[in-house]
Amino acid sequence: MKSLMIFAFAAASAVTAAQAQQPANAPKATNADAQRVVKLISSDKEKSRAYCDMGKIGDQIEQAQQAHDDKKADQLAQKADELVAKLGPEWDALMNGLQNVDENSKEGQEIGATLQSLDKLCAD
Repeated sequence: MKSLMIFAFAAASAVTAAQAQQPANAPKATNADAQRVVKLISSDKEKSRAYCDMGKIGDQIEQAQQAHDDKKADQLAQKADELVAKLGPEWDALMNGLQNVDENSKEGQEIGATLQSLDKLCAD
């Protein structure tokens, strides 16, 4: 997943969090936060599988949106929400915190690079 995709997941997670009425003013994410989450996901097979599946579904959502198939995109988004739940509250907190990080900033680039290391888990 590219760092842009990670920030897109952050936006999607924030929408899910808002729907769940979680606080919208999450603390700004740091690279240390991202490193903790990467370690947590990397060390848990179920979380690793959920992360990889989320990436695949993200690609499918993008394809459905390009085909203007809103129904399919919504169904896939629901599956993605289920996978996000499997990643745990630490992932949610990080994704909510990314809302306060400029993806083009040095800090945003560092976080993106840290999170990109999760992609190694998904090599087929």
